[in-house]
Amino acid sequence: MPNWGEWAALAGGVPVTEERDPARDAARIEQLDPAYHHHDPSVPERIWDWIGEQLDKALGSVGVPASGISTVLLFVLVLVVLAGLLWWRLGAPRRAAGRAVALFGSGGPAGADEHRAAAAGHAAAGRWTEAVREQLRALIRGLEERTLLDVRPGRTADEAAAEAGRVLPEHAEALRRAARTFDDVVYGEHTADAGAYQALLDLDRAVTASRPTLAGSTS
Repeated sequence: MPNWGEWAALAGGVPVTEERDPARDAARIEQLDPAYHHHDPSVPERIWDWIGEQLDKALGSVGVPASGISTVLLFVLVLVVLAGLLWWRLGAPRRAAGRAVALFGSGGPAGADEHRAAAAGHAAAGRWTEAVREQLRALIRGLEERTLLDVRPGRTADEAAAEAGRVLPEHAEALRRAARTFDDVVYGEHTADAGAYQALLDLDRAVTASRPTLAGSTS
């Protein structure tokens, strides 16, 4: 509803106009210039700030002082990083013993020398994953052929390494690492390379030249 001033203006035939401030309008237009927003926070920064504000409110509501919020955030970040490292090092839950893959699959080379030849062929072609798998199979098959290990088709790499380490204790740690390499390759958590293959090849040669430690032996 018009006020008294507007009624008076209408009665006098003078059109009603809204007063404008030229200086204020010019400042508003100038602020639209992108140059004034060059240092504005980016969208990710705004999202992060918003998350921080929500955390501030949430933590404040449960009595956490504002000065301790940065410490809490840093602690959470450290936990996330540690969890990621453990996941990478230990592997996904699928590496549970109950689902471990047998060292020897169905078909393929049968004797140690055949596994060694297959490994060498894969290595020559740069197929390091296959070379690593066949080389460890050659090592364990060789121990079976020497009757140092019983032939057991369902044996896993970890089981084979543990059993071989008991009769060849000087190689127990290297055998354990070899089994870990095999598992990493099988599950695709790490990529095999020439170094991994060469390490297994050297271990195979060392194990082949080793004499077993028999139960009850004093020498």
